[in-house]
Amino acid sequence: MNAAELRDKSKDELQTRERELREQLFKLRFQRATGRVENPMKIREVRREIARIKTLMQERSQA
Repeated sequence: MNAAELRDKSKDELQTRERELREQLFKLRFQRATGRVENPMKIREVRREIARIKTLMQERSQA
């Protein structure tokens, strides 16, 4: 999901999405630790999307 799509979402939707991504990141890290991760780049993508959401939420709180 890109930044433009995230901007269309409400605060509650963003918080829900962030929670889902954090759970997914936990599972991916666990898979990496056990050596079963299918796509190592997915970890990077999830981390970046979490950062986008946090940045957007911070922008909204300052406005």
